[in-house]
Amino acid sequence: MSATRKTILFVVTLLLGTTVWAEEYPRNEVAVDYSYAYYVPSTGYSKATNQSLNGGGGAYVFNFSPYFGFKADLQGYGSFTNKFTIPVTANFPQGGLANVQGNLFTYLFGPQVKLRTHFMQPYGNLLVGAAHSNLYGNAFKQCGVSVVCAFSKSPSGNAFAFALGGGVDIPVGHHVQIRPANFDYLLTNFSNPFNHGSQSNWRYTAGMNFTFGGGSSSK
Repeated sequence: MSATRKTILFVVTLLLGTTVWAEEYPRNEVAVDYSYAYYVPSTGYSKATNQSLNGGGGAYVFNFSPYFGFKADLQGYGSFTNKFTIPVTANFPQGGLANVQGNLFTYLFGPQVKLRTHFMQPYGNLLVGAAHSNLYGNAFKQCGVSVVCAFSKSPSGNAFAFALGGGVDIPVGHHVQIRPANFDYLLTNFSNPFNHGSQSNWRYTAGMNFTFGGGSSSK
């Protein structure tokens, strides 16, 4: 058998397997995971701008069809210390230096598209929502202590967030899947005197995905 015929046979077999698998699909998916975030809390005043954060969380997906679902993703990351080196500006008339602790949480929602086969199930998602961090509130507490600030209102700890990416699940049972990797570009928009504009970050998650509540694509 020629290499071309072998390739065609493999593709047809894969497509047939995908079709049969997709006739019945889980209505619900619940994932629990470890998460790593490469976070850039400040692009304006911080020397140590890049933070490696460890945390975890989970996600829930309600599937409307074999390939399309709606996802809710919640992740939280432990406290880190950020060194703010602030030059002289209108907001900071004498500049300053402070070590400030903070954390990060994300609450994201949006569509997920997933290809279902017996062997692996790659997926992609586009999520929007909010992020929370107490870093900027803690930085504000340094005003009058180690930093002279020309403003009196504490920055908001909440901001817009957006994630675009995807990963792959590997079925190991009828209701259990291993999730070896999920990668997302993560945009946060904490806008306050301690930074300039939005922050470009990325995150990695891995864990287990559990499926239940079967649906059928047949009429």
